[in-house]
Amino acid sequence: MQASIFLARLLGPMFIVVGIALLSKPQMFRTMLPEFIGSPILLYLAGFLGLLAGMAVVLTHNIWALDWRLIITLIGWSTLVRALITIFQAQWIVAAGHAILAHRGIFRGAGVANLTIGVVLSYFGYSA
Repeated sequence: MQASIFLARLLGPMFIVVGIALLSKPQMFRTMLPEFIGSPILLYLAGFLGLLAGMAVVLTHNIWALDWRLIITLIGWSTLVRALITIFQAQWIVAAGHAILAHRGIFRGAGVANLTIGVVLSYFGYSA
């Protein structure tokens, strides 16, 4: 349980900050995304850092309980899978980036999702 609380306290505020940024500055992300998907070195670096983060979470928190801790496990595994895709199939990430740019409200939706996950994790991390 200690690892769960630590990761909830670590990830919760991070998701809150990202959610607020996505909601308050969507144009900034819309401007950055083409530069990101157009740079092979940034894609590889993101994949490498995601691989480190995903492995760290999966190795310390592979808990498949049907409670709030499952959110952390799913974040770890999805980060790990996304990192592997970014490293080995970067063209999929580029295609996803172009699809994201085609939808106007996607940054708002992502912001709400990040903010919600962040609030839930912070609640359980800091109220425990």
